[in-house]
Amino acid sequence: MTDVRIGIIGGGLMGRELAAVCGRWLHLVDHPVRPSVVAVADLNPAALEWFRQVPTIETLTDSWQQLTNDPTLDVLYIAVPHNVHEEIYTAAAAAGKDFLAEKPFGIDLGAAERIAAGIDASGVFVRVSSEMPFFPGALRAYELARSGALGEIVEVRSAFLHSSDIDRSKPINWKRRMETCGAIGVMGDLGMHVAHVPLRLHYQPSSVYALLEDIVTDRPVAAGSSEKVRCDTWDNAFITMRGRITGSERAFPMMWETKRIAPGNMNTWVFEAQGMDEGVRFSTRTPAYFERFRRDGSEQIWEQVQPGNVSAWPMVSGAIFEFGFADALLQMWASYLAERAGQLGDRFGTATVAEAVESHRVFDAAARSHAERRAIN
Repeated sequence: MTDVRIGIIGGGLMGRELAAVCGRWLHLVDHPVRPSVVAVADLNPAALEWFRQVPTIETLTDSWQQLTNDPTLDVLYIAVPHNVHEEIYTAAAAAGKDFLAEKPFGIDLGAAERIAAGIDASGVFVRVSSEMPFFPGALRAYELARSGALGEIVEVRSAFLHSSDIDRSKPINWKRRMETCGAIGVMGDLGMHVAHVPLRLHYQPSSVYALLEDIVTDRPVAAGSSEKVRCDTWDNAFITMRGRITGSERAFPMMWETKRIAPGNMNTWVFEAQGMDEGVRFSTRTPAYFERFRRDGSEQIWEQVQPGNVSAWPMVSGAIFEFGFADALLQMWASYLAERAGQLGDRFGTATVAEAVESHRVFDAAARSHAERRAIN
């Protein structure tokens, strides 16, 4: 194993998740690297305090520049609000630091393109966080779609549905403000999740038409407060478009949904692709199986297939055990670090810079479509 020293910029929930992932790295079988979180930067002292229990920690600071300029760090994980993505991502690239970026990779399309240009100029290795496709059922669905077994594509749907904002008394935070989250709102917050697999399958979007919903228009300034402020980001986005497989002339309907208010869903990721010959469907609501459509003579059959705990990177856990969100995060980081080491092989990989920029093009078109009430080519 090669040791990889990681610094975290933004010590919130996902930074803590990474520290936990590194703590259970021995779940992976024959992985080429051994990561450890050794430094964390955050403006919030309470956030830094949590990391004092991590035995590998050497540096806790309120200066992200200290981490981008630290020659002893191999990789950065940057998990900060969208409005500071461009500043920190481009600084990290200019400093020669490889990093895993958080979605949406800039507050808007212009920022995403400038970040990508900085990365191209520096030659650093960068990928974008998107863990849901690492569920075994999602991987099987992806592989079937990639194999061509579906035949001529009829339609595709990708969705991320949760109910984090269904409580109107939930206080305002940075994800509910346009100045920090961006004009694309929920599309930026959740969109990489829905874009990752379709774009990896080379389903190229065009003719984007979107319906955007701002359902809860104001929120309390703090828990229990009667004072409210404007909540000006989109809560839900339903994006329809024409998909076209690279090199093919025929287009098919493709739908991407990102919703913070989806009653009945806690944190549901969905991918479906239907073809003339076969189809696949996976949802994290039923993580133990994916569904496969096939034809048997005159019969049309949807069947449940249990893939077991068979991951992109093998784990010590037996195939009979069930897979969860923490396992998906472990697999995403295993993929990122293996690809960085040149040893991913043909395994499924984390979202690329090009995919992040392409997703921004769709979200930008969706925002314009809603404003102009027309499809954007």
